[in-house]
Amino acid sequence: MCCRYYIEPKDVTLDQIGDAARHTPLYDRFLAAVPRPMVTSGEVKPADIVPVIASSKKGNKTYYPMQWGFHSENRPLLVNARTETAADKPLFQNAWRAHRCVIPASWYYEWEHFLRPNGKRETGEKYLIQPKHSQITWLCGLYRMENGLPHFVVLTRTPSEDIGFIHDRMPLMIRETDVDGWISPEGDPEAIACRAVTDLLYERSTPEKVFSG
Repeated sequence: MCCRYYIEPKDVTLDQIGDAARHTPLYDRFLAAVPRPMVTSGEVKPADIVPVIASSKKGNKTYYPMQWGFHSENRPLLVNARTETAADKPLFQNAWRAHRCVIPASWYYEWEHFLRPNGKRETGEKYLIQPKHSQITWLCGLYRMENGLPHFVVLTRTPSEDIGFIHDRMPLMIRETDVDGWISPEGDPEAIACRAVTDLLYERSTPEKVFSG
């Protein structure tokens, strides 16, 4: 799963993406509707407004502000969707076909989950995780419009073998070369998902920790 990620303040590419998203009419609409600014650096949590990459109506790669989480009647905020079932679920079907997005991050956070001998599930250490050989983590997502504003969820999948001890799910992450194909309505999400990044770096998080990978 994914319910926290981090945007490195000193990353030039991420800073440019955030600046582009801020200079859009959509950002002004968010400011009028939601009483808080977009998060462009530091730790990101559900319900935050953040920079996201998606295709424009003309098919161009564009940077937009979007809010994390789908609202659904009688259910808590939905922040994740399973890659394996998104194409078949009524809530995600349309987005899977035509409204895919990429959420740029430096790394994501995950808390170790394990079972006690008595069968009770416990939460343990907090970890920072990112792909090897990349300073940017390209998280795959789906988006939809709610009250005229875009909201997104992060797609998840089974974890790679080396981080399976932390959690039984991880975000769907792709290489930068697959970003354009993922957000394109004409792209093949199943094929791109099969090329997902699984070679990861991880380390325990501390209050002073900056990822050393």
